[in-house]
Amino acid sequence: MKSIIEQQNELASLIERHAGKDGVYETEIPSLLLFRESHPTTPKHGVQRPSFCLIVQGRKDVWLAGERFTYNPTHYLVASVDLPVISQVVEASEQMPYLALRMEFVLHQIIELLQHTESNIRPLKKPKRAMFVSAIEPDLLDAVTRLIRLLDAPNDIGVLAPIYQKEILYRVLHGPYGDVLKQMAVQNSHAHQIHHVIEYIKKHYRQPIRIEELADLSHMSSASLHRHFKEVTGMSPIQFQKQLRLQEARRLLLTEAMDAADVAFQVGYESPSQFSREYSRLFGRPPKEDAKHLRSEYPERANA
Repeated sequence: MKSIIEQQNELASLIERHAGKDGVYETEIPSLLLFRESHPTTPKHGVQRPSFCLIVQGRKDVWLAGERFTYNPTHYLVASVDLPVISQVVEASEQMPYLALRMEFVLHQIIELLQHTESNIRPLKKPKRAMFVSAIEPDLLDAVTRLIRLLDAPNDIGVLAPIYQKEILYRVLHGPYGDVLKQMAVQNSHAHQIHHVIEYIKKHYRQPIRIEELADLSHMSSASLHRHFKEVTGMSPIQFQKQLRLQEARRLLLTEAMDAADVAFQVGYESPSQFSREYSRLFGRPPKEDAKHLRSEYPERANA
């Protein structure tokens, strides 16, 4: 097996070949994205899907409800549920561009793996945060390298990509923070119930949501739901819903010809003034001003 440095050099060469300019690239491998940036970026708001993320060059900060996760080529980052985050590339240059990859996954893949490898998993008494950074290990990096090599052998992707993706998840599950993923797959565990609540909020984020309704859905008391939800996501269910609303509002302002009041109602706000206050608090500018700024920064996405 190659050394970690040799594997990282090979990965950097592969990503540069398939992502020659700055941006985000979908690949022929399902759920695999490549990233390249030749300069540090401004903070970007988005929803981090369940995924395994690896940096080959550069450094990145990811903020979840005020908690910072910093990682670089010696680490990988995993999110086990959908999480509203702020991310920023903090180390990149034209000579050494930021190069990274993200492999998204779904809960069913974790459940399937555990069914074949572990027959008796005990729920954690206290759920853990659904995002972590861990040191990269040679065997895990080797599996990632084999997966990315398939971009140069597209005829092999259909057969080999699922095998290598399964191996990557298997090695994460058996790494230092594997319990963070395992807890989501244990039926009736607090973390598994929180996962269902998150899915419900994602589908109904435009609608008024009562904490009692979510408590019934999760088979917990309101106090228990609030506590465990915050342990997993770093925020309350209502804060989580608000983040989803405001991020969708920002997308609409950039891509659709809608004014701020229409956008506010579209994402579930009854009061445009409350929408404007909360939008400004999250993004640093009032909706109209922020939309103008975004269109100048991302002209290719405006009214797309």
